[in-house]
Amino acid sequence: MADAEEPMAVDGGHCDISCDWDGRWNHVRKFLERPGPFTHPDFEPSTESLQFLLETCKILVIGAGGLGCELLKNLALSGFRLIHVVDMDTIDVSNLNRQFLFRPKDVGRPKAEVAADFINGRIPGCKVVPHFKKIQDFDESFYRQFHIIVCGLDSVIARRWMNGMLISLLSYEDGILDPSSIIPLIDGGTEGFKGNARVILPGMTACIDCTLELYPPQINFPMCTIASMPRLPEHCIEYARILQWPKEKPFGGEINLDGDNPEHIQWVFDKAQERAAEFNITGVTYRLTQGVVKRIIPAVASTNAVIAAACATEVFKIATSAYIPLNNYLVFNDVDGLYTYTFEAERKENCSACSQVPQDLQFPPSAKLQEVLEYLTENASLQMKSPAITTTLEGKNKTLYLQSVKSIEERTRPNLCKTLKELGLSDGQELAVADVTTPQTVLFKLNFTT
Repeated sequence: MADAEEPMAVDGGHCDISCDWDGRWNHVRKFLERPGPFTHPDFEPSTESLQFLLETCKILVIGAGGLGCELLKNLALSGFRLIHVVDMDTIDVSNLNRQFLFRPKDVGRPKAEVAADFINGRIPGCKVVPHFKKIQDFDESFYRQFHIIVCGLDSVIARRWMNGMLISLLSYEDGILDPSSIIPLIDGGTEGFKGNARVILPGMTACIDCTLELYPPQINFPMCTIASMPRLPEHCIEYARILQWPKEKPFGGEINLDGDNPEHIQWVFDKAQERAAEFNITGVTYRLTQGVVKRIIPAVASTNAVIAAACATEVFKIATSAYIPLNNYLVFNDVDGLYTYTFEAERKENCSACSQVPQDLQFPPSAKLQEVLEYLTENASLQMKSPAITTTLEGKNKTLYLQSVKSIEERTRPNLCKTLKELGLSDGQELAVADVTTPQTVLFKLNFTT
C-alpha cells in the first residue's frame, strides 16, 4: 500500500530531474537495478541505465493517432523524457473515441501539438517536441539524432519510406556494417481486432520491404460488378463514388470528392441508397459510406493499447539492454479470445531496400516499357505507387518515364508504348527507379530473356 501513497504524475508543468520525488521510478528500478532469470546475458544491474533513460535517450514517435497516443503515454511513464513526435494530421471528432489525449475543444488542431502539450502538462519532467509535418520533410541529420524510432502509422507507404531512410543512414567499412550507424525501428500496426509489433535492426534483420507480402493490397471491387451486378452495400457506394460523382458533378466544375466533407458524403450516401433499393441490397449506412470513401478500417481502442504496450516494451528493452528484444515479429488477434504468436521474419537476399545489390528485371527485348511499369507496381515484393524510371544512355541520363510532373509525364508517355529495344536499352542495363515508397533510388539490372 506504500506505493499507492506516492505522489502521482498529474500535477503538470515542466521540471528537470531534480523534481523527481522519492520512489517515483521504483517500478523502473526493479528492472534495471537487480538481476533476474529473464535478463540479457550481458546485462549488469546499475543505476546508470535509469539515468540514461531520464537524461540522454532520445526517442522519435511517428504518428500521434490511436497507436501514437498510447505510445507517448507509455514511454513517458517508463522514464523516457526526451521524445519527439511527428504527425501531419489534424484532430477530427471521429478520433475522440480512442485517441485519448484529445478533447472536443482540440478538434481541428494538429495531433502532434495537442498530444505533446497533454503529455508535457501531465507528466512532470517530460519534454515532448511536436512536429506538424510529413516524415518526408526531414533530412538525414534530423533522424540521426535519435537512439530509437517507433512507428504507429496507418500507411504502408510511410512505413516503407521510414524503413528506407534508416537503411540509407547505415555506413559500411570494407563491406562490414558499422553497428553505431544502426537506429532500431519498432513498428506497430493494428486493423480492427488484429495487430502486430516488430523489431527491425536495419542492415541486420528483416526490414519492412523484406516482408512486404505480409501487407495485403488494398481491396478494389471489379468495375463490371460495380456497374452491372452489385451484391454488397459497398458495391453501391463505389458506384456512386466512381461513376455517378464524375458524371453528375453535384457540386459543380472539377470539384473532387472530399471524404472529410459531410455534404459530399451525404450525397454519396443518398445515391448509394437509391442504387441499393434498385437491387434490393440492404446495409448501406452513412458510417459505411464514410468508411468506403475514406478507406477507413474500423479501429479498436483495446487493440491499440495492446500493440502500443508491446512496442513500448521493446523500446525499453533495447534502450536498457535489460532483456532480450523480440525476435522479431509479434502477431496479436482477439477476434475469438486472445491469441498471440511470435516468429522470426527472415531477410531477403534480394530485398530491394536492404540487400545493397541491384534487383534483376527479366524481360524480353520486345517487352514494352508499360509492362515494366506494371511489374513494378503489381509485384508483391515491390508494390510501388508511381515509379519514375531513368537510365544512362551514351553517358547521359535519360528519363524513360516520370508520372509525378505533368509536363514530363506528357513528354515521356509515348515511351510506354515502345519496346525496350526501341528505347535503346541493352542486356545488363541498369535502371534507376524512384518512388514515394522510399527516399532512396532503387537500382534494377535489366536481363533480357529469349
